[in-house]
Order: sequence, then C-alpha cells, then structure tokens
Amino acid sequence: MKHFETFIEKLALRLNETLPGKDAHEKMASESRLKLKMPSPNERTRESAVLILFYPSQNQIFLPLILRPEYDGVHGGQMAFPGGRAEKEDENLIRTAMREAQEEIGVRLTDIKILGQLTKLFIPPSNYNVQPVIGYINHKPEFYPDPREVDKVVEIPLAEIINPDIIGRKNLNVRGVDIDAPFYDIQGHTVWGATAMMISELLTIVEAT
Repeated sequence: MKHFETFIEKLALRLNETLPGKDAHEKMASESRLKLKMPSPNERTRESAVLILFYPSQNQIFLPLILRPEYDGVHGGQMAFPGGRAEKEDENLIRTAMREAQEEIGVRLTDIKILGQLTKLFIPPSNYNVQPVIGYINHKPEFYPDPREVDKVVEIPLAEIINPDIIGRKNLNVRGVDIDAPFYDIQGHTVWGATAMMISELLTIVEAT
C-alpha cells in the first residue's frame, strides 16, 4: 500500500507540470493521422471524457480498460477507458468522466479521488473531443459492468503496459478501411487509436515520476 501511496503522490505532482501532449500522442498515432491534415473540433463536436482509474491490488498498481460490445459504430469491439459524452447536468468534464465510469463499470463516485487531467484529444471519426481524467481508489473496487456498454472489464497491471515489448505495428481493417497503426498488445487485445495515444501520454508522465 505504501508503494501505491508514493506513486499517487508523485503522479499528482507530475500532472501539475507541463504535459507531453502531442509529442506523446504521435508515438501511437496511425499513419493516416500523422500524414493527413486532421480536421479540428467544430460546432458539432461533442465534448466527452474518460476516466483513467488507478487502484492497488496484489501488491501492484492496476487500472481498468473496457472492451466495447460489437456494434455497427465507430468504436464497436474496441478497447477503451470507461467514458462518454458530456451531459447537460455535468458541471464539468471531470464529473462527466466520473459519472460515465459509474454507469459503465459500476464504481462508486464517492470512492474516486481525482488527481488531474491529460491533454484533450480530438477523435475525427466520432467527432468527439475527449478529456482524459486521472483518478484513483485506495482499494480494489468491485466492478459491475453495464452489458449494454461493456462486454467485459480488463484489469491491467501498470507494470504490464510500461513494458515496451507490448508495442507493435500492423494493418487494421476498420469498417472496410485499411489502417497502418501502432498498437499495444494488452492481454491479447489490440489497443490502438485514441486509447493508445492516451496511454502513451500517461506512460510518458508515469516514467518521469
């Protein structure tokens, strides 16, 4: 537990410094995103947020990813952080991230403590502007995934995603389009796109703590 507390203290301090942002994102960006002129947020862009949630378990530091159910949409069947679009009742995007995490994986809002935020990331295919929020829970939470939103919760040791050997590159066929992209091989799941870009920024920060 002491190891977890020290990690959280150092991470909180680092999140108050300048974020690596675009440089970290580009390490895990697809070839098309790097080469093409990406559109910017517009009047129809929806603000959204995801929660990157740390917790201690088995003398290690963990964080959950979710596997989205297969559906005919931009993010169907993909690995992601719990999250979603902002609603009118959300006073800010931190609240959005917490509310969505409660709805999708069943964590209690009163257990979550917020450390800070990463750099916003615009996702052109869905026209979402995503705010990653970082929080923690002092104990291993019970997860109650909403089957409409989550196929399963995948609990990831931080030590696993720090390992550079899980980084690969391959062609992915996404809704009939071939995309050349780097990815993280996390417990047999291909984690790429915006989620991989967020993880890249997160790890850049963690490795500097």
